[in-house]
Amino acid sequence: MKTVHDFPHDIIEEENVSIPVTEGLHLSARIWRPKDGRPVPAILEYIPYRKRFGTSVRDEHTHKYLAGHGYACIRLDIRGSGESEGVLTDEYLQSEIDDGVAALHWIADQPWCDGNIGMMGISWGGFNALQIAAMQPEPLKAIVTVCSSDDRYADDIHHMGGALLGDSLSWSGVMFSFNTMPPDPALVGPRWRDMWLERLRGSGLWLKTWLQHQRRDAYWRHGSVCEDFSAIRIPVYAVSGWQDGYTNSVFRLMSNLDTPRKGLVGPWGHIYPQFGRPGPAIDFLSELLRWWDRWLKGRDTGIEDDPMICAWMQDSAPPNPEYDHRPGRWVGEEAWPSPRIEERRYTIAPARALVRDGAAEVWPMDVQSPVTLGLASGKWCSYANAPDLAGDQRTDDGGGLVFQTDPLDEEVEILGAPEVELELAADRPVAQVAVRLSDMRPDHQVTRITYGILNLTHRNSRQWPEALEPGERYRVRVPMNYIAQTIPRGHRIRLSVSTVYWPLAWTPPEDVKLTVWTGLSTVTIPCRPRRDAEDANIAFGEPVQAPGPDLTAIEVPEHRWLVHHDLGAQRSELEVIDDRGTFRLEDIDLTVGAHCVERYSASPGNFTSLVGEAEWTRSLARGDWSVRTRTRTRLTSDTENFYISAELDAYEGDTRIECLSWSETIPRDFL
Repeated sequence: MKTVHDFPHDIIEEENVSIPVTEGLHLSARIWRPKDGRPVPAILEYIPYRKRFGTSVRDEHTHKYLAGHGYACIRLDIRGSGESEGVLTDEYLQSEIDDGVAALHWIADQPWCDGNIGMMGISWGGFNALQIAAMQPEPLKAIVTVCSSDDRYADDIHHMGGALLGDSLSWSGVMFSFNTMPPDPALVGPRWRDMWLERLRGSGLWLKTWLQHQRRDAYWRHGSVCEDFSAIRIPVYAVSGWQDGYTNSVFRLMSNLDTPRKGLVGPWGHIYPQFGRPGPAIDFLSELLRWWDRWLKGRDTGIEDDPMICAWMQDSAPPNPEYDHRPGRWVGEEAWPSPRIEERRYTIAPARALVRDGAAEVWPMDVQSPVTLGLASGKWCSYANAPDLAGDQRTDDGGGLVFQTDPLDEEVEILGAPEVELELAADRPVAQVAVRLSDMRPDHQVTRITYGILNLTHRNSRQWPEALEPGERYRVRVPMNYIAQTIPRGHRIRLSVSTVYWPLAWTPPEDVKLTVWTGLSTVTIPCRPRRDAEDANIAFGEPVQAPGPDLTAIEVPEHRWLVHHDLGAQRSELEVIDDRGTFRLEDIDLTVGAHCVERYSASPGNFTSLVGEAEWTRSLARGDWSVRTRTRTRLTSDTENFYISAELDAYEGDTRIECLSWSETIPRDFL
């Protein structure tokens, strides 16, 4: 990545700027803006990940660059995080949205702001940019939402197809740990300890809250802008990556918004495109300038002439849980849904075949997957910093039903969301089906393209699930995630069907046998005719960034996925080491550490043996001041309930100043 040192504008930086949002409550901001003080448009990023140390490197690379091109950039910590006052008790609360609206009005009133503001952010910041846009605050003129969702139940880290995602436990562990971090005494002074204790004792156990809402109720509808797309009346740039968990929302936003809009999906995980991995990364900061110059400065940058959707069409690649680069090319569509996409239907046939546009004999086939099927599934939301992508699917396919085409006599180019329609029956009232579409290479390696999961009690409604009648036949639709993928001539398309997908998704309460009828079950694939000459005009430059802070690595990060099979204990375990290492920020004399281990295990044949655990240790140190926290969250279940046990220990120096524990039982709700 190229580092740019010279900018059109000299900038100044202000740290720990206090922004009043409600009476008696202030949020802390870091601001970069042109030095001459003339009014300019502003760009707000509003997240809880600690501007002082959590995202400081990324913030300087990004916001300093944009400020150098004539913008005031504000990086604001949500209440209860960083140096902001208050306590953070959950995601996307109305108080968070209201605080954001108040902050926008405060920014618009500053002498260095011309009254035009944009919001941008990845993940949490992308979510609240959409949510605040739906509130229609007058100063907000456009947003960029990266790796976010319009539907908090359908496409977020908690659920998929009505099934509970393993990432819900993982994410609860991340925020449990983040919420134990104090404000920096160098900025807030001696009150830091009182603020810290208030957070430790008040943030609560978020996983408990989430598990109390296992269906799409009012809790999840809040903050889901899909409830009323028409509430968003400003331009929206939606961005994601094929390895991210949030690609589907890009296409839904393009389909449903009635404002100027643009979608971009690359090969990346959950990461800004200028740092994109798997590569290629792109010059996303220049892309942002084109967007902001158009909608905040009124300049003709040509961005409105771009295709509505720009997507990285992935070439076939061997299965690998970690890619540095995904070969492919950029393609574009002028509208979404695109009238140029053609649906190709394959029928599931006996002899484990997929037959294109043809009839097949109606025949029942049973599948009853082992509880540990899914150890090659990877992570629902890849952060692109670990070998957390799907591996060779042959590892999992042995526990499911497999149907595949003959070797293709022509290349197939997929762009869109494949869908499976199944005629099936279950022998239990609560069941799940997972479907995977894969590229089977001539050497028989199998690379997953996309997948979908459906809690079968949610077959008619996410809000009002219904038990299955054992033995009764049902017709269900299972949409898969959006994807852009080329499958070469001579390869096969494979469809896999299983009754579990652990630990990506929590399993049903009991071992389930599904019966699937061939001849009546199909998979529909959205195919795109090649238009190489037209697509050749789509290009992005090499990534650039502004200089970052002076950082010294003390312990190098480590990211590993380890699968253990303890034959003596008859237990299989996935151990995820997400060690962020220890580093020192020289400019502020602060040493930061973050270390995590997650474990997911189960005993074959025992659906009440599932255990998920996330343990984090975080630390801050400066001179003779140091703090350290340890959090641990453990989730188990039986046929009737989920069980959460959690622990929090906080230390100032060598003295433990807080010790808290939780033990919660939450009934399963058609899950």
